[in-house]
Amino acid sequence: MHLLPFTYLGAKHMATGYDHILFLFGVIFFLYKLKDIAVYVSLFAIGHSTTMVLGVFYNIGINSYLIDAVIGFSVVYKALDNIGAFQRWFGVQPNTKVATLVFGLIHGFGLATKIQEYEISRDGLVANLLAFNVGVEIGQLLALSVILIGVSFWRRTAGFARYAYSANVVMMSAGFILVGMQLTGYIVSQ
Repeated sequence: MHLLPFTYLGAKHMATGYDHILFLFGVIFFLYKLKDIAVYVSLFAIGHSTTMVLGVFYNIGINSYLIDAVIGFSVVYKALDNIGAFQRWFGVQPNTKVATLVFGLIHGFGLATKIQEYEISRDGLVANLLAFNVGVEIGQLLALSVILIGVSFWRRTAGFARYAYSANVVMMSAGFILVGMQLTGYIVSQ
């Protein structure tokens, strides 16, 4: 068992994982109450924790380029949701809680794929996975804290209402770039 190194790896992965951070940013963008933020972040955490642990434990492998492309798509989806595209285009509003949980499950497979690349020993696997997950949650809370502080200050300015749509378009563009990069990586690796 290597609890501290796995905790560090989990925290580092989440705190530096721009795809996870962008999705988290999108999730909390229009949430103003801490209770609501806690619900959505918990749904995301339950999702990614579940598939991360099960994916590694049962050795469920997904091509890292493809799963990361879907994670990039989750950023696009959340930006579209934030600008009300689904309501305008299709006349329906998807259930945002279900979507957050589902994309959490997908993000968890991304984490599982990264862990499987380390080819860790089966000895102490569960303890190491739990340590990694604790690290992921620590990293997520650190990233969330920074995002919340920044967004809280931004919301107090007149520029928030003026640039909220543009910020989500930029986030959507970043998501499309992530999808493109990952699909290109997949094609080149074949």
